Amino acid sequence: MADKTTVIGEKTKVSGSLEGDEDLLVKGRVEGNIKLSKTLHVESGGIIVADVDVKDCVVAGVVVGDIIASDSVHITNGGRMVGDIKAPRVIIVAGAAFRGRVDMGDMESERSERPRKAPKIEVEDRTAAPAKKKEEKEKPAAIAGMDFGGRKPPAVRAAVAPRVASAAGGKSAPPAPPLPGGKRHLKKK
Repeated sequence: MADKTTVIGEKTKVSGSLEGDEDLLVKGRVEGNIKLSKTLHVESGGIIVADVDVKDCVVAGVVVGDIIASDSVHITNGGRMVGDIKAPRVIIVAGAAFRGRVDMGDMESERSERPRKAPKIEVEDRTAAPAKKKEEKEKPAAIAGMDFGGRKPPAVRAAVAPRVASAAGGKSAPPAPPLPGGKRHLKKK
């Protein structure tokens, strides 16, 4: 048996409370309260000035009042609503007008029911002084103590100074080449 639908016609005005177990299609005007276990459809010429408690609500006309839906609220193109919405699913399409608040449930309790592994997000602290670039932090020993008169120090090439270049790259340094005379290390004075 097909679901029944109650229709409130274009030239009909209803004042008071409406309750039912059928779909309700409003083409006219309803003032008061509406409580349904099924779907409320407000056609483009329909006007509802009431608090609504339904399973689903589709608004193509005008609703002034709060809507509580156990499943969803859909405001279509041309639909207008002033009031608060409380529903797990809310759809407001382009061309719809809405003024109010939307409550889609208690997010904290839903999160605790469905534990998820949160993605790891790295955060950069921009409040502190800007960090120096890695190249500036790790200056090769060959140019660390030299004064270049405010100019940028020359680039160190791996072929010319393999130990300095590999130290700047963060890799372990190869042994130093022998100095003239066969000595491996210079003595400090």
